[in-house]
Amino acid sequence: MKTTIKILCVLFLIIVMAVISLVFQHDKQKKSDDSGGKKIVQEKEKSDQEKAEEFAEKMKPKIKEDLRKMDIHNFIKTITFKKDVTINPMGDIIIDGYVNDEPEKYDFSASLQYRAKKIGSMSYSYELSIRFRDWEKYKDEPELKEDFLKSLPKKEREQYLKDIGEKE
Repeated sequence: MKTTIKILCVLFLIIVMAVISLVFQHDKQKKSDDSGGKKIVQEKEKSDQEKAEEFAEKMKPKIKEDLRKMDIHNFIKTITFKKDVTINPMGDIIIDGYVNDEPEKYDFSASLQYRAKKIGSMSYSYELSIRFRDWEKYKDEPELKEDFLKSLPKKEREQYLKDIGEKE
């Protein structure tokens, strides 16, 4: 009987020590998850941003090539990319830039798809997009071009005609 009581006491002590050990282990793990989890997330965000910047750098020649294809009037002299590269909520990488050293007037934005390794879409400011307009497509409707040119103030009209190579 004394042996049974001793065995039960030892088992009870072992169980109590195991429970205390588990509680401390759980508490310790919880603390490490709080600080470590944040650190892992920050490292992941940083690495995603770095990947985005590297991918944007690789895609800059392709963006330039696409801009040059759109530039049927050889208007573009220089292409400059802004330093900020962002990742939108859909996961696309956004890189902005401008042409001919006029960021307010001739800007563009390229949406890059990392997984597909391609340019998803490009958008242009109104001023830049009209420099890409191919008036040859409207040769049967010359009044469209005339109406457009009449809508511009004289100074802008002259500049536009210079930009598309119709006036020196």
